[in-house]
Amino acid sequence: MKIFSKTLAVMLTLANLTAVSGVCAENYKAGELTTETLDFYENWKSRYIVSDKYAKDSQYYVWYSDEPYSENNKGVDVTVSEAHGYGMLILAEMAQHDDSAKEIFDGMYRYYKSHLSTIAPNLMAWQQTDNGSAIVNVSGADSATDGDMDIAYALLMADSIWGSDGEINYLQTAKDMINDIMEYEVNQKYWILQLGDWVHGSDESDVFFSTTRASDFIMQYMPVFAEVTDDDRWLNVYESTYSIINSLTEEYGTALLPDFIVRDSSGKFVPASPELLESENDGNYYYNSCRTPWRIGMDYLITGNENAKKFADTLTEFIFRKTGGDPYNIVAGYTPDGSPVEDYDDLCFTAPFLVASACGENTQWHDKLRDVIVNYVDDVYFGDTIKMLCLIVDDGGWIVPEYDKSDVKVVGDVNADGIFSIADVVAVQNYLLCKETPENIKNGDLVPDGVIDIFDLCCMKKLIVSQNG
Repeated sequence: MKIFSKTLAVMLTLANLTAVSGVCAENYKAGELTTETLDFYENWKSRYIVSDKYAKDSQYYVWYSDEPYSENNKGVDVTVSEAHGYGMLILAEMAQHDDSAKEIFDGMYRYYKSHLSTIAPNLMAWQQTDNGSAIVNVSGADSATDGDMDIAYALLMADSIWGSDGEINYLQTAKDMINDIMEYEVNQKYWILQLGDWVHGSDESDVFFSTTRASDFIMQYMPVFAEVTDDDRWLNVYESTYSIINSLTEEYGTALLPDFIVRDSSGKFVPASPELLESENDGNYYYNSCRTPWRIGMDYLITGNENAKKFADTLTEFIFRKTGGDPYNIVAGYTPDGSPVEDYDDLCFTAPFLVASACGENTQWHDKLRDVIVNYVDDVYFGDTIKMLCLIVDDGGWIVPEYDKSDVKVVGDVNADGIFSIADVVAVQNYLLCKETPENIKNGDLVPDGVIDIFDLCCMKKLIVSQNG
């Protein structure tokens, strides 16, 4: 019965989500942004949004380097897909406040289209370099999962704001990306996010086959991706990822997720060994996973997911106690059990705790964090960009598209009457007895495996019982 309870929890969360089709321009919900957030946006935009001077059409990217090309015949790395995704999210968020937002967003779209992975046709190559005559893909021209997820979600935002009937079909491009993410960046044996399309097709004996990265746990996106593509496999990823989050949160009691997580020989997901991919801190809460308080905490603020709430509360309790209630004492890295690995602070670590704190009741800690973050001195691309996104979320300004209610897909509604009731249970029972095929039989796939069977019927019966108290 364990699988039923987990699946039921996911489906109950999704019961209030709607299917994506027929999106209307400016049909989205988002709170107002504060003056301090808007002021910081102007600073961020002036420092990090750059036009590709070599492109024949208008293209923009987020400049993440500390140096420009200096005419010395040495290429300079200028951006990555992670930065590009962040930029597209921010520009979409600022549509109501910046008259140039659409122009820049569309230029970022064209830049993305000009720098595709050589593996997955709709995903973005993860890094580009200025070689003095062009901005070119480097380091293999393959993808990174978080950048692709952010770009896809930003395109859904754009569709909800501007519609897709103009020059760019944002919605179709988003769907194409989401389908490629599922095909090339999801391990469909364990239903985990892999590191990029470069892992696609790897042998099961390859350590990266069953490795996942905590900074890719952008939980709020997964149910949306399921709805927009009508692909319930995203619910498998959602459920499996929360299983990993819950397991590590319970084991260490800190909610400090390691940068990289691997599946060991017993089937348990554990912190990676040092130097798995990047550094000796690959198994620690470091410069990848520092984003998880924002990425996972946001799912509670948007959907009310209780797994996200548990994660955020555990993390907030730990960091409040560890720092003595002083945000300046947050350091740049910890072991999963909470021991510091550095002795300095960094904005990219401090800012995400703001979103986690917004999930709880310690308003004094939240307000202290926000004051420190708002007044933090100018930082580098990584810290400033994470700060920008966290301030938007904390303001309640995160855009969640709303869709035409006539297109709502009610979970469990197999007879197409717009509600889920005992009649749907009977219809599925008759379907299994080969007596009839209900019009919307796919809506009965409550254990999202692409098959309607006795397990789905059991879930439907449990859902009916829960509705009737």
